Amino acid sequence: MTLQTQQMMKAAHIRYPGGPEVIEIKEFYTPTPDPDEVLVRIHAAGVNRPDLLQRLGKYPPPPGVTDIPGLEIAGEIVGTGEKVCALISGGGYAEYAVVPKGQYLPIPHGLTAIEAAALPEAVFTVWNNVFVRGALKPGETLLVHGGSSGIGTTAIQMAKAHGAKVIVTAGSDEKCAACLKLGANQAVNYKTQDFSKVLSGIDVVLDMVGGNYVGKNIEVLRDGGRHVSIASMGGTKAEIDIRTIMQKRLVLTGSTLRNRPVAEKTALAQGIRETVWPWIETGKVKPAIFKTFPLDQVAKAHEALEKGDHIGKIVLIP
Repeated sequence: MTLQTQQMMKAAHIRYPGGPEVIEIKEFYTPTPDPDEVLVRIHAAGVNRPDLLQRLGKYPPPPGVTDIPGLEIAGEIVGTGEKVCALISGGGYAEYAVVPKGQYLPIPHGLTAIEAAALPEAVFTVWNNVFVRGALKPGETLLVHGGSSGIGTTAIQMAKAHGAKVIVTAGSDEKCAACLKLGANQAVNYKTQDFSKVLSGIDVVLDMVGGNYVGKNIEVLRDGGRHVSIASMGGTKAEIDIRTIMQKRLVLTGSTLRNRPVAEKTALAQGIRETVWPWIETGKVKPAIFKTFPLDQVAKAHEALEKGDHIGKIVLIP
């Protein structure tokens, strides 16, 4: 990626690892796309937990990727005006970003840029982990931890559109009610109930907690079940009984997206466009927006995400 010497843009800059106050808005050179990229004028950008980890110095961008945070955007391609949304490896908290040609998707019919900006990170994550790695089938039961998060609200709707049953855990009765309203068949308040004592017969677990949840997830999985890890908010170490994995013939897997090659993300984008985009355009899957912030209030957006009372996505508007 080369840089223009004339045009400038505003973007977020992490001065050093720390709290939300370390993010400031600075002027950067507007990036110039390589032949296999497009330049997108950003109308909205999603805020995600990996952004918080990057701010804390725990999730640096891959080599060669800008250190401007932000992994999902919606806007228009400069030069053509095509309205698109995209999963990117960095650079979303800005007025412009470059996107590999295989990674952007048209904004679904009927959605605003704000709604579209809430899609890529969650949809790619759920598609890759629940449908590709977890191989969820119609009629099976999916357990989603963090059901009211951006990932959770998306997973509920995508799994239901696929014909699966969905059970979630969430941290309040209000969040549980919101998940049920989105289509979840059952919601467990993990602050008042131990999900491993009340659930069983799960086919696929989408786990963003890790830690001691992993052993409990294994307990509730049925024979041939699949456990998919996508984060470790409760810790990176887990104690498990290997005999249970053997006896139940379980599959333990997981993934990250940011460091994956463009070709792999392109393949995921193709599957999403063929399967998930029709669900969105027919209203079976709708982005859940919690709150929006202007780009110059990015610190407040991070504070809102860290507070943890959100139901759905937080979005920045340059």
